Amino acid sequence: MISATATARSGRKAARSTGRAVDHGAWFLVLPALIPILVLSVGPLLYGISLAFTDAQAGRTEPTEWIGTLNFQDLLHDTLFWESFRIGLLWAVGVTVPQFLLALGLALLLDQRLRLRWLARALAIVPWAMPEVVVGIMWRLVYNPDAGILNETLRDLGLGGGHDWLTGLATALPAVIVVGIWAGMPQTTVALLAGLQNTPHELHEAAALDGAGAWRRFRTVTWPAIRPVALAVTALNFIWNFNAFALVYVLTSGGPGGRTRLPMLFAYEQAFRYGQFGYAAAMGCVMVALISVMLAFYLVGRLKGGEDA
Repeated sequence: MISATATARSGRKAARSTGRAVDHGAWFLVLPALIPILVLSVGPLLYGISLAFTDAQAGRTEPTEWIGTLNFQDLLHDTLFWESFRIGLLWAVGVTVPQFLLALGLALLLDQRLRLRWLARALAIVPWAMPEVVVGIMWRLVYNPDAGILNETLRDLGLGGGHDWLTGLATALPAVIVVGIWAGMPQTTVALLAGLQNTPHELHEAAALDGAGAWRRFRTVTWPAIRPVALAVTALNFIWNFNAFALVYVLTSGGPGGRTRLPMLFAYEQAFRYGQFGYAAAMGCVMVALISVMLAFYLVGRLKGGEDA
């Protein structure tokens, strides 16, 4: 009896020591990936938050002082910032919704048994492989008022032409939204196509044998299967589009007259054009807080959806 108890205790001690060894080994393996995250992401984020409570400016010879929440108080009354926020929401919704609908249609098409389907799938991800700067330069050529492909096509069709799409007050934002939709469709298409391919074809065949049409099969079989993927990719696309910078900067730099000045562009101007680093950091903090709220709503919805399922 004594020997059995001693054996059990020694076994528990050995298990604990083995567990500690595994934990230490896991941390050792994770550390090379954790250090760049801390240095390149967490560190700058904490520094930016601390900078938002100071009067930091470019080219100052005097030391930076702590001013508390003064930057945030000024931000509440900054109509230009809230106008950029409104434009950012219009941009994010205007890009995300059509992007999802078009990508869903393209994914449904690429999921069919078509000839040269592999070629169509390869061509569908071409915009994804192009850097945003290259996409912006290419579409600036498309929108060129004198020799752009768009205006030349309109002239050939007898529909006028010569429109300055990126500098017109009424056309700048819609023109930029079209580019955002085109550039962001591939990753959405790939994600939805992966969800479609994970849907058992037997369910479609059974629904077809029951007399269900194409729309009913999509509503009762396809959509429930891809809904988690669709919700995830839509939420991430919205956040990504709201934080857009490079594409819009190359296309319009926020013009004309601020019609395409997204929040990130406005913060960039405050920091690197006017040298108001503290004020720009306060804008960044506000945007991080808003994005965190969006993520919280998304995660709560996902958890509720998982519980209901």
